[in-house]
This record gives sequence, C-alpha cells and structure tokens, in this order.
Amino acid sequence: EVMKRKRHAIFFLFLFLLLTFVLVWYGFSQLPITQRASVSGMRSSPSVLHTAPQNVFLLTPSLNFIIVNSTPSVTSFQQEGTSETLSGDQTRVSPTKLTPTRWLTATNTRLRRPTLSPTRSATPTNPPPALSAAAAVQRMRRGVNMGNTLEAPNEGEWGYRIERRHFQVIRAAGFDAVRIPTRWSAHAQLEAPYTIDPAFFARLDEVIGWALEENLVVVLNIHHYEEMATNPVAHRERFLALWRQIAERYRNYPPTLLFELMNEPNGALTAPLWNEFVRQGVAVIRESNPTRNIIIGGVSWNSYDQLQFLELPNDRHLIATFHYYLPFPFTHQGAEWIDGSDAWLGTPWSGTEEEQNEISHHFDMVENWSRTHNVPIYLGEFGAYHRADMESRVRWTRYVREQAEARGFAWSYWEFGAGFGIYDRDSGQWREDLLRALLP
Repeated sequence: EVMKRKRHAIFFLFLFLLLTFVLVWYGFSQLPITQRASVSGMRSSPSVLHTAPQNVFLLTPSLNFIIVNSTPSVTSFQQEGTSETLSGDQTRVSPTKLTPTRWLTATNTRLRRPTLSPTRSATPTNPPPALSAAAAVQRMRRGVNMGNTLEAPNEGEWGYRIERRHFQVIRAAGFDAVRIPTRWSAHAQLEAPYTIDPAFFARLDEVIGWALEENLVVVLNIHHYEEMATNPVAHRERFLALWRQIAERYRNYPPTLLFELMNEPNGALTAPLWNEFVRQGVAVIRESNPTRNIIIGGVSWNSYDQLQFLELPNDRHLIATFHYYLPFPFTHQGAEWIDGSDAWLGTPWSGTEEEQNEISHHFDMVENWSRTHNVPIYLGEFGAYHRADMESRVRWTRYVREQAEARGFAWSYWEFGAGFGIYDRDSGQWREDLLRALLP
C-alpha cells in the first residue's frame, strides 16, 4: 500500500512539473523581444542604442543588434549587460545574450517578421534619431582608415582582410571612428538594375557590425569607382543605383553610421559635373535616410583648395571633407603606384617654420570655407608612406593632426595596417611612435 501511494505521488509530481514547464514556455513566447534577449542562452552581441516607447530592432546576419528611435526619453530594458548614457536621448547597452534571428522589426511588445528582399533591411517604424553634423564630427574626432581591404578589387587581394579583433584594438587604443573604403562597383551588375552582390552586402553587414560593437563611429563610402574618372556621365545611373541600395540597406542603422558620397572625385568628373552628382546623390540617399549625415568632398582628389568650387544642397546633415598628402614627394616617396617616386626617396620633413606655415595656411583656407558655409570638416585621409624615414613621418603626422584638431576638424589617418599603417599586423603591435603622434 505504501509503495502504491509513492508511485501515485511521483506520477502527480511529474504531471505538475510538466504543466509548469508548458506554462513557462508559453509565457516566454509572449515576452517582448527585449526581455527574451535577456534570458535566451545565445551568443554575445554588439552594443545597443535604445529609446522608448517604440523601437526598431535590427539584427544583422552577423548578430548586429541595434535599437533606434527618435523619442528623447530613455527607459531601461530588462536585459543582461551594462549600460552607459551617451547623450540626452541615447543609452548604450552591452547585452550578453540575444536571439540569433536575421532581421526583426518590433513595435512596443509585439513581434512581427517582415518580408525582405535580398538587399533591403527591415522597414523601420521610426527613423533613426538624428545626429547633427556638428555633433557627428565631435563624436568621430579621431579615426583611422581600414585601407587596402574592401577597396581592393576583392578583399584580401591587397594584403589582408578585416577581422573583428582589428576594431577591438583600434577602440582600445583610443580611436573614436573608422572609415571603411569600399569598392562597390566591383560587386554590382554592370547593367540595370545594377544589383549589388548579396554576399558582398553580407560581408559589409559583418564588418560594420563589428565596428559598431566597439562603439566606433563608421564612415562608409564608395571608393575606387574608377570609371567615374573616365566616363562619369555613362555611369551616373549606376552610381545613383548603388547609393539607393546602400542607403536602403542601412536605413535603420544608428546615426553613428555615416555615408561618404564618393572618394576623391577626379579626372573627367569636373567640379560642375560633380556638383550635379552631389545634388542627385544626396536626393537619392534622402529617400530612405532623411537625417543621416553625408560626407562630401571637392574634386581633384578631395583637394583642400577645391572646396571653394563645391556646391552643397541646402541640407543640415552634410559634412565637408578633404584629404591631405602635402608635400607629395615626402608623403609618397617610393610609392610603387606612382611613376618616378623612387627619385623622392630620402626626402625628409624637418618641421621647419616654412614647412609648418605651408600646412597651416592650407588648413586656414579650409577653416575659412567651413565658417563661411557653416559646414563642419572631416579630414578623411592623411599619412606618409613607410619608405619615408620614421622620424619625419612622426613629425609630419603629429603636426597635421595638431592643425586639424586646433580648428575643430575630425580626422582619419590613412591607414591601419598596410603601407602607411600604424599597426603591424604580423607582430600584433602598434608602431608606437606613430600612434603617439596621433593619440598623445
């Protein structure tokens, strides 16, 4: 009789546990995505920007989880991880666990799964919170270019591929931003509708996500579209189609992702023609990104003295850029892609008063243009090739950086880990003298 009672007790206990499990599972399935993320046992995720009461949740193919909203009030989601206030309307959360679904859109507590084309992100319920052009420049003060990677015909053909750890060491060193030069033209159809390769898009999703995980501002551009220098009119529609796809793909990303219309317009892309492309390109981006900051430079390889011919649309979210490699025989001595540059080998930069005054004068011209047009400035590239002597490289780099900062320009050194690089990828070490010239 005693054994019979024990068996009954065990049976009813089993039923009770089973019923409890079913109820808990049902309750979990009804939780909002923000609460599910805190209890689901999945892999670690990037940082999250969140506001309330309505949020757009983006989970990229590389698990880049972003919440964007234009409402200024901040709420706390029940989510594992630490948070820090970034500004009056944003909080950064570093959650530890997220559900590994591709793209999700959530409104309040209800989850719905949109139908997506291969090259488009989920449609947001609210646009990303706006970041003024001046605030963006302040956030991206000190940056580095991820050169010789995604702007090669195929990533890896020029020496290396971007890895997650690169962004980790960049952020740990104290940089605020990265610029990701990208050769979209090598990964898109040559005929209409000029579709970008989905696999290439997925790779950019991954790379951008890694950078955002480290709380780095990201500048994404069109780089080395070489046909634009020889026959720009014939490539106008393709250029605009590329931007339409890029803009729609990243429309829901936080405002710390910036677009740069094109790297170093030159050749047949004259100032009047480039101004037409600028107006049309900005209009295309604004179809899906009404407040994202866009970086635009002048012709002749983004020369400092060509800003005077740049005609920008009436748009509060524009940033002007220029590149600086003067004196050119010093910065490009021995560069294999420059005919005759071996004759410049041994050219020093001693930092004489005359040498310094030349740079200061050029930067004064840019500053005066900026004040006249009320447009903030981003020095998108500067650097000296490794075949110059290190003391001169350090001296020149420090002076250019100081002149940019003295005028409130954000800057991005060219580049991270190749011929101009400040990081030795083989040893996994910074070139300390160059690094200290940039980040004293």
